[in-house]
Amino acid sequence: MASSPAETSKSIKLERYNSYIRRVNSTKLLNASSKLLFRATLLVALILVFLFTFNYPPLADTTTHTHTHTHSHFLSFSSAAWEKQVRHSATTRRPNAMIVLVTGAAGFVGSHCSLALKKRGDGVVGLDNFNPYYDPSLKRAREAMLGKHQVMIVEGDLNDTPLLQKLLDVVAFTHILHLAAQAGVRYAMQNPQSYVTANIAGFVNLLEAAKSANPQPAIVWASSSSVYGLNTQNPFSELHRTDQPASLYAATKKAGEEIAHTYNHIYGLSLTGLRFFTVYGPWGRPDMAYFFFTKDILQGKPIQVYETPQGKQVARDFTYIDDVVKGCLGALDTAEKSTGSGGKKRGPAQLRVYNLGNTSPVAVGRLVSILEGLLKTKAKKHVIKMPSNGDVPYTHANVTLAFRDFSYKPTTDLPTGLRKFVKWYLAYYGLHTRVNKETHSSSSFS
Repeated sequence: MASSPAETSKSIKLERYNSYIRRVNSTKLLNASSKLLFRATLLVALILVFLFTFNYPPLADTTTHTHTHTHSHFLSFSSAAWEKQVRHSATTRRPNAMIVLVTGAAGFVGSHCSLALKKRGDGVVGLDNFNPYYDPSLKRAREAMLGKHQVMIVEGDLNDTPLLQKLLDVVAFTHILHLAAQAGVRYAMQNPQSYVTANIAGFVNLLEAAKSANPQPAIVWASSSSVYGLNTQNPFSELHRTDQPASLYAATKKAGEEIAHTYNHIYGLSLTGLRFFTVYGPWGRPDMAYFFFTKDILQGKPIQVYETPQGKQVARDFTYIDDVVKGCLGALDTAEKSTGSGGKKRGPAQLRVYNLGNTSPVAVGRLVSILEGLLKTKAKKHVIKMPSNGDVPYTHANVTLAFRDFSYKPTTDLPTGLRKFVKWYLAYYGLHTRVNKETHSSSSFS
C-alpha cells in the first residue's frame, strides 16, 4: 500500500535529523581526537626537552678543552674547571717570578715570548682571538706547541670587557705583555676598521681593565718602527719625530703611544712601548716578504722586488725573533710597578719607549739572494717601483737606549737567521726539495 504524502514528508524530515545528529557527533569526535593528539604531542615534546636538557647541559655551563683551546663565550669562563686551568698555567716555578698575561699569544712574537717566559719559570697565560688575517692553522699549531709546555691560551677578544675582567680577577698578574694587534701595512687599505678596532679600541679596553685591577700590572706592549713614517733621519732614534705616519697601521700604533702616555699620567700605569723592526724567523707570519718569497721561489712563481721611485733598493732592518724575545723579556724584567690602585694614581709611574732592531739594514734584493742560496733555486724576480701602499723605503734602528737600560744587543745576522727559518719552513710544510741538509756555513752569503 502506498504511503501518504504526510508520512513521506515525516520520513524525510526524520532522515535529515538523524543525518544532522551523525554529523554533530562526528565533529565532536574529531575535535576530541585533535585535542587528545595535541596533548599527546605536547607531552612527548616536553619529555624530549627534559631528556635532552638532562643529558646535554647548556654550553654556558660547560668548558671544552682541546689541548689548551677554550670557548670564547664568556659564560664558559664561569666554570671552576676553567679557572683551575688558568691558575695552573699561571703557576710560577722560580723565586721572584713574574706572572704574565700575554695577548696575541698564538701570534709570531707572542708564541715565542710565551715559551721563553714559561721555560725560565714564569707564570704565563695567553689570550688570542685567532682571527683569519692569515692562516689560522699556523696559529693553532703554535697553540699546540705552547700546550705541550703547559701554557694555556684563552680564545677571546681584547674588546670582550667581561673576559678581561674575569682573567684579572682569577689571576693577580704582575705584568701584561700586550702583543695582540691587527698587523700588516698594506691590509689597512682593504680593511681599515679592523685596525681601529684592534689597535686602538682593543688597547684602550685592556688599559681600562688594567687600571682597575688591584694590584695594577706593569705593561709592556708592541708599538712599531712604522711610527717613524716619513722620517728621513738615520738610524731611527726614539728622539726623532713620529708625527708623519705613512700608513693607517702606523697611525694606530702612534695613537697607542699617545694613549699609553694618557693612562700613565692619569692612572699610574707602568707602560713600556717596544718599536719592532721587521721581525723574522721560524713560526713567522706568512704575510711577510721573506715568508712568501720562500713559498713562491719553491713553487717557481715570480716574486716582486720593490725599488724606490729614484731607482734605489728598498732596505729593512731585519731583526731575528730570538733577539726580539730577549728585548721583550729585558723590558719586562726592568719594568717598574704601576703606582695606581683601584683606578687612582698614587704617584708618578714609569713610561718608556724603545727600538728593538738589528742595527744592520739589508736590501730586499740581498734577502732574495740569500734565500736563493739556501733553497738552491733561482728566483724569478720582477723589479717594480714601490706603490703608494704605506710602505717606507728604508728602516734602520738605533738601539742605544735599549742596550743602556736592559743590555739589548742583537746577535743574529740575516744569513744565519734565514737559514734557521728555511730549515723550519721545510720541516713544517713537509717539503722535499734539493735542500737536503742545513747549510753549515754562512760565509758564502755574508
